[in-house]
Amino acid sequence: MKYLILIQSNEKSLAVWETLSEQQRIDFGRGHRKLSEEMEAAGVRVSSEGLADPARASRVFVRDGQAVVSDGPFAEAKEHLAGFYLIDVDSAQEAFEWAAKVPDAATIGVEVRPVLDMSGWEI
Repeated sequence: MKYLILIQSNEKSLAVWETLSEQQRIDFGRGHRKLSEEMEAAGVRVSSEGLADPARASRVFVRDGQAVVSDGPFAEAKEHLAGFYLIDVDSAQEAFEWAAKVPDAATIGVEVRPVLDMSGWEI
């Protein structure tokens, strides 16, 4: 079953980031890279990425059959999605075990959400 491990950025995470030394920030990034490699070696990583700042986001709307792209600005949010790991594991417990290894879990926590399998749906 696939699970998405969501990494949020918020006021608390930014405050924690500000307290880290340059070496701790480097180690934090290396921790993410190491985890991705560990997940890959275990055969559970489907994908993992960090996301750009929301200031670089665009929204797409369809109006009268045409795509309309808006570059913002968007309403300021206190929290935004900063990255994710998509894993394919046998159980929720296994997903939780991988989530506990995400560097962010030690400070602000991460969210684990099952991915809906729509392959059997009759649409």
